[in-house]
Amino acid sequence: MKIIVDLLGSDKGPETIFKGVIETSKLHKDLSFVVIGPQEILKKIEIDNDLRDRLEIIDTHEYILNNEEPTFAVRKKKDSSIVLGMKYLDKGNADGLISFGSTGAVLVSGLLIAKRMENVERPALTITLPTNKDRMILLDLGANIDCTVEILKQFAIMGNIYARETLNKLSPKVALLNIGSENGKGTKVLKETYAALEKENMNFVGNIESRDIFNGDVDVVVCDGFHGNILLKTIEGSAKFILENMKKTLMSSFIGKIGGLLIKSPMKKLKKTLDYKEYGACPMLGLKKVVFKGHGSSDEKAVVSGIVSMVDYIKKDINLKIEEKIDDEGLSVDAEIQGAVCTLTFDDDSQIIINKQEAMLELWLASKLGGFHFKYLDDEWKTSEGRSFWQHLEEAFARHGEEVKFTS
Repeated sequence: MKIIVDLLGSDKGPETIFKGVIETSKLHKDLSFVVIGPQEILKKIEIDNDLRDRLEIIDTHEYILNNEEPTFAVRKKKDSSIVLGMKYLDKGNADGLISFGSTGAVLVSGLLIAKRMENVERPALTITLPTNKDRMILLDLGANIDCTVEILKQFAIMGNIYARETLNKLSPKVALLNIGSENGKGTKVLKETYAALEKENMNFVGNIESRDIFNGDVDVVVCDGFHGNILLKTIEGSAKFILENMKKTLMSSFIGKIGGLLIKSPMKKLKKTLDYKEYGACPMLGLKKVVFKGHGSSDEKAVVSGIVSMVDYIKKDINLKIEEKIDDEGLSVDAEIQGAVCTLTFDDDSQIIINKQEAMLELWLASKLGGFHFKYLDDEWKTSEGRSFWQHLEEAFARHGEEVKFTS
């Protein structure tokens, strides 16, 4: 198995990430590595002959900063470490990629280069968190700020499969993050998502409030990226606040210091439970290729944990299981938009092409049914014979072997 490791963009620098790779190589003799970073720095770090035989270095100094606009940076910085890594991965020369750099750059390069799975509308960034009983999976963490019902439903499907494989739960309990546990709470999108998930073949247990997610009563918490990112950063900040204030309180008096000595062992255990380094990196679910994102502040230990997590993910073939499930749920069609042309390609390579003719104020539609022109008349797109665009599109899908219904 070959793993690509992006060494650049982390808070700790390429040396720390590379040392994590070295430690992982000692634990897994069957792994080979492609590391991307400055060669002159890496050559100063001592490695044994065994790893040298399993190591490829792609030399680059360029990387994408956290404060750069990801889409622009990915297109401009062709020699950045994440772009070079994604291109290597896309060629099929490696089994997975892990990065500790810019989250936006990882997501955008994954979408533009590695591509998303067919029928997956948006990939989701996940994390595994501890609870009072075991662990849980939270998604999305910021990859998708605005989400439709279909996107949230796909998050639940992907999270359910990921939890089943990694948490060893036969029927993971899936919940929707909301402002109340009762049905009917939240926005229109959340209400409709609740109704959609009730119809899914999964153990959907309803809404959950943020204060209850650590009780251990659910295994997967689904939300849009905006609220997921706020929740995650609140959790990180709260954990840091609690630990620092406990230490400050214990060290403020002689009796407190004595008490601190007595609870030193339990405190270490608590700190370990709250330490992100214990949970490694997490996958971007929904991409065609296996891509993991690690915390920017990861040390050697966290790097090892992240790579090991990815290796386990690859061995369990979780991507394939997600793709098969999403294919069963959705249409067998791939959509591509270029300018004013939308091309829908089906499994048999047949196509429906929709072309917006702005100069003529018309929509043109071509399919197995033939070609048709539609004008905007009486608040609706119609042919000269009065046939509705949406009605015709439904018939076109049926002719191509897919049944759909378009509602206003």
